[in-house]
Amino acid sequence: MGNSQSPSSHKDPRFASSSRAFSHTELEALKSLHASLAAQSQSNGPYVSPSVFKNYFGLHGPLGDRMFDLVTQQQRKDQKLTFEDLVIAKGIYEKGTKDEIEEFIYQLLDVSGDGIVGRSDLECVLVAMFDNAFNMDNSKHGSSAHHDTVNVFLNAAKFAKHDEGHAEESLSFEDFRTWCTLLPSVRKFLGSLLIPPNQGRPGSQVPRLLHLENIDPNMILLKKVYAWHIGGILPQHDLEEWKLLYHSSVNGLSFSTFLGNISKDKGPTVLIIKDKEGYVYGGYASQPWERHGDFYGDLKSFLFQLYPTASIFRPTGANTNLQWCAVNFSSASIPNGIGFGGKVNHFGLFLSATLDQGHTFSCTTFGSPCLSKTNRIYPEVIECWGVVTKVADEEKHDGGKGTVLERFKEDRHMLNMVGLANASE
Repeated sequence: MGNSQSPSSHKDPRFASSSRAFSHTELEALKSLHASLAAQSQSNGPYVSPSVFKNYFGLHGPLGDRMFDLVTQQQRKDQKLTFEDLVIAKGIYEKGTKDEIEEFIYQLLDVSGDGIVGRSDLECVLVAMFDNAFNMDNSKHGSSAHHDTVNVFLNAAKFAKHDEGHAEESLSFEDFRTWCTLLPSVRKFLGSLLIPPNQGRPGSQVPRLLHLENIDPNMILLKKVYAWHIGGILPQHDLEEWKLLYHSSVNGLSFSTFLGNISKDKGPTVLIIKDKEGYVYGGYASQPWERHGDFYGDLKSFLFQLYPTASIFRPTGANTNLQWCAVNFSSASIPNGIGFGGKVNHFGLFLSATLDQGHTFSCTTFGSPCLSKTNRIYPEVIECWGVVTKVADEEKHDGGKGTVLERFKEDRHMLNMVGLANASE
């Protein structure tokens, strides 16, 4: 009788299908893991309890409850995770198609389990993420400790779906996918929750931020959560250490000082601006800032917003107007300063050589909007961080991996292959 009532997915065709996605070694490892967790659960059977599951995967609160419901196929509600459940869930969530994985994550966001993904659901998920990624204890203050940070990530979401019987507007699946595109750090984190935290869970890496001890940390724009956000689309070796190369309050408004400081390491840099409207935004430059009379760079560069909305805008392939760095040119057609995207005098982001003004326009290079409240910007704080990587250090000793021109040709070749190289701005 006990066996007849035991949860089992052997007859579920998804188990057979999911099993085929794993190698024999992987299946044996999953079997051993499940047996170990079941033993800890003291369940008198081959089942894992919710508490043991959540502790092992480092998932707590509503997000952990929701993940357990999804992994145990929701409808059973018997609080028992079978081996078959684990194989099916990991088969879909980790081995499935892009659509299957994103559908799983979309369902995961519905922490209330009411069939819609509302703003309150996303707020709950974001709080859980920040608690996890930054080891913050939120038990005393609820979401208030993360209130401002949560809001900048929520501001990137579009809640435009109307569900009958629900007063709250919700996030459609397509709007969810757009949100994930703007917030790759969120997508990476939510896509790796069935990897234990002690195994280097993707999406949890935060660069170590280095700066001189005489700089007041309260002056610094780049908070840990912003570095985590910007690093969402960077490779692991770019997420180890970032060091502050320039800060306008410390180094003054000198373009020569600015360029001198940020050009020392010849590596990628992160430029951040806070303007007099209170908006915070910037750009990731994959190539060193060097004097040019035209656009240069490669397709690893991108623009981003940090406040009041957090978003990242990657190259669309519409053109190769990626980085701009002009110094001591006398022609009006070559404005002195640094910039990203767009076209001359109509950049996605531009900072004049005087460092006291600039502009930001929507541009097809990155598919980005105006990054501030208005097109004309007046910086209040400017800072620039150098990305320190072991790869970069090794390449210095190896003499580099090709010139900027060679790297540009590689990017141009890739664009030609997809038919985008000659697209208009």
